[in-house]
Amino acid sequence: MADETLTSRIARVLADRIIQGQLAPGEKLRQDHIAAEFGASHVPVREALLRLEAQGLAISEPRRGMRVTTFAIEELREVAEMRSALESLALRHAAPNMTPRILMNAADAARAVDDATSVREWEAANRRFHRLILAPCGMSRLMSTIDDLHAASARFLFAAWRSDWEARTDHDHRTILAALHRGNTTLACATLARHVGWIGKRQIPTQHGLRDAYAISG
Repeated sequence: MADETLTSRIARVLADRIIQGQLAPGEKLRQDHIAAEFGASHVPVREALLRLEAQGLAISEPRRGMRVTTFAIEELREVAEMRSALESLALRHAAPNMTPRILMNAADAARAVDDATSVREWEAANRRFHRLILAPCGMSRLMSTIDDLHAASARFLFAAWRSDWEARTDHDHRTILAALHRGNTTLACATLARHVGWIGKRQIPTQHGLRDAYAISG
């Protein structure tokens, strides 16, 4: 990422830490500490924190500064419903621009999803699959919003599966690709909408026993 600005790099690194749980919900994001770590002035750090806030990964509190946002099932439902609506919209516009090469690359990404041996591998491959089939829509503002929603989804995913990832085959990805190959845009969009709108629940161990964790499936 040679052309990446300092602000973008700070935002990307902090977002990765939040998504993967290295920065805990409610943890304070101290501008002076971040500036010292990256050898930056406070200006790019402030801009990076504002990007995190726009992504829903951080929140600004009066007289308390910026903190990592906390988890809420209501937020997850909102993210799932927004992804369901917006990704199906993007796919509807992307379908006429789909090429054999795009579908081939998307099939490779789908296989990488199925073969993932860790939640990190799965999330990266899954995000690549979705971006490949949606990007041909050519709607940059829509894709930027979807990217932010994927970051929010990934955070819930890492929280639910950090310790004991379970590999699984994603049959919805195959159904979507098959429908796109046949030119059945309606089926592809309906499958995608249901796929990203589903919320799963499982119990994960903590030092105080078991607790419920929620994650979006796709």
